[in-house]
Amino acid sequence: MNHIKQLVKDKLGMSVFPPQSIETHLKAAADWLLQAQRGTADDGVAHSYDIRANKWLASYPETTGYVIPTLYDYARHYNAPEYAEAARKMTEWECDIQLPDGGVRAGTMDAEIVAPTIFNTGQALFGWAKAYLETGEERFRIALARAADWLVAAQDEDGAWRRFPSPFTTSKLNSYNTRSAFGLVRAYEAIGNVRYLEAAIANVEWTLARAHANDWLPDNCLSDNQDQTALTHTIAYSIRGILEVGEAAGRQDYIERAVRMAKAVAARQREDGALNAFYTPQWQTAVSWSCVTGNSQMAINWLRLAQLTGETALIAYAKKANRFNMSIQNLGTDDMHVRGAMKGSHPINGGYMTYRYPNWATKFFMDGLMLEQLFNKVDNIG
Repeated sequence: MNHIKQLVKDKLGMSVFPPQSIETHLKAAADWLLQAQRGTADDGVAHSYDIRANKWLASYPETTGYVIPTLYDYARHYNAPEYAEAARKMTEWECDIQLPDGGVRAGTMDAEIVAPTIFNTGQALFGWAKAYLETGEERFRIALARAADWLVAAQDEDGAWRRFPSPFTTSKLNSYNTRSAFGLVRAYEAIGNVRYLEAAIANVEWTLARAHANDWLPDNCLSDNQDQTALTHTIAYSIRGILEVGEAAGRQDYIERAVRMAKAVAARQREDGALNAFYTPQWQTAVSWSCVTGNSQMAINWLRLAQLTGETALIAYAKKANRFNMSIQNLGTDDMHVRGAMKGSHPINGGYMTYRYPNWATKFFMDGLMLEQLFNKVDNIG
């Protein structure tokens, strides 16, 4: 079976190869995202490919929302309009399935429960904002405003989002909703409604007010363990949100907090460039397997911080994380279900998206590599 073969390769180190050019890895990843779109009955992107079940899972509104800007960026960077066209179709689909109240549904399109949820709505903002700026289509602006208005209305007075949690996670209060605040920043930048920026600031204020003295955030994982461990995926979400709201609001204190958190994660980076998947409130690691998505997200965070603060020492951590993920991207197979995709965990039986290739792992992988390319261009000019 495919999943057993992949696991054996991962365990024996037979699925790690020398990285090729960034362009080669990006092209394979971009092509797989289009394959994941074609793997569904609509224009959304499949949640993941499951190699145990040998099937594509249904389209996932949340992450399709933030795949959209990645494909627009790739299309522009490489003058490849077919990827922008795929992103436009994804955006139209997001408009078609937006709920009447403006929110975005939890889960995949085949989920029995249809309910709006904070985090998924926040992530869809990224796609609508990018598509509106790229195309000027009024339909995208309207959908963006409706979703952002819904998020603002759902926010409590103290800046937290307590209503409309996902019915598919056990955690109901989420520090990583700073990533939703970041989505509101993108809405603010696209259509200029200052209420969106104010709501984003309020959420980061609430989140940081609850932080420990060592900058650890409680309630920062997908499971309801409050203060035990957090996944690098959600830690990275929270850092990016704090950073980008800080940048948009001119709040240096937020940016400094993001720097400290990012350095705490970097201190435990493995020699091979990967991060162990879970951290404890003392910023120690708790497992031996790696969350592949978290590696790429932290590479993005380190590069963005270097870009905004001049903390150039962080670039080396980002490049190591990118190289690790490049080394485990499967470029040597003819199986188009997985060629160019990124696993949820390495080894593939790890505890996050086990035996699956989730679309967002590939999305963040691309973002990390494209951001690194910007730094490489500056280095070459210099």
